[in-house]
Amino acid sequence: MSILDTGLAAEPLLGYSFLGLLGLLVGSFLNVVIHRLPLMLQAQWRQECANFLQIESVAAEKSTRFNLAWPASHCPQCAHPLTALDNIPVVSYLLLKGRCRYCNGAIKASYPLVEISTCILTLMLAWHFFSQPLALLVAFLLWSWGLIALTWIDARHQLLPDHITLPLLWLGLIVNYFQGSQYFNQAFWGAVVGYMLLWSLYWVFKLLTGKEGMGYGDFKLLAMLGAWLGITSLPPILLFASVTGALYGMIARLSGRLCAGQPMPFGPFLAVGGLIALFAEQAFWQWLSQ
Repeated sequence: MSILDTGLAAEPLLGYSFLGLLGLLVGSFLNVVIHRLPLMLQAQWRQECANFLQIESVAAEKSTRFNLAWPASHCPQCAHPLTALDNIPVVSYLLLKGRCRYCNGAIKASYPLVEISTCILTLMLAWHFFSQPLALLVAFLLWSWGLIALTWIDARHQLLPDHITLPLLWLGLIVNYFQGSQYFNQAFWGAVVGYMLLWSLYWVFKLLTGKEGMGYGDFKLLAMLGAWLGITSLPPILLFASVTGALYGMIARLSGRLCAGQPMPFGPFLAVGGLIALFAEQAFWQWLSQ
């Protein structure tokens, strides 16, 4: 069944409104993932270190339940629980003028940005896969939402959690397997070559300079993108990520936001490159062939 067989074709305004609302709600949940998953991983790593060293871990971490569902949404500054009216995507931020109603602390602008970008991307994917099977749209929605979470987590913490990257890698291979052998071959080699490309660059750079130019999370992210988009997507992804990453690095250095030798996350540029490849890979190869 494709989108054409659903109500979206008969009532496009209603259908796209529903998808836009879905995007906003998912974006609100992604804000929870972006904020909490790194904290959960840090607590897990501290516990693993404590177990390895055979020392007592922090008692508060043992007794405090903390995951994506608990505790309920609250202000990260004053810890006051938020009501449903405080959690309306984008609208609450505008009504509160970017301030907590309880402590007047600033609310990060990234919250509405994540919600709006998730909404826009959801609508773009619905348009892009309009005549494709509905299951394919659902799969790529999950993929795109995962990319948004990875982008913001890496930008804040220079971390690309395996909890998101690896399940998406396997899901990409499974999706392409059911599309046929040609798609699966492209996906399989896209994952293998994507990983090995950055892995090779990492070791060449390390042997020449003695420094680490990127993290293993970047290898796995490019492998995941290759598993979804195929091996032919890797050149445009790497070209965009390299050029924009270099430009951002130069601008950040000149503006004083990035010091010499300070690491810079590469994942956001790879993720955006993957989205551009999804929508414009064919145009990229046509441009090269001219």
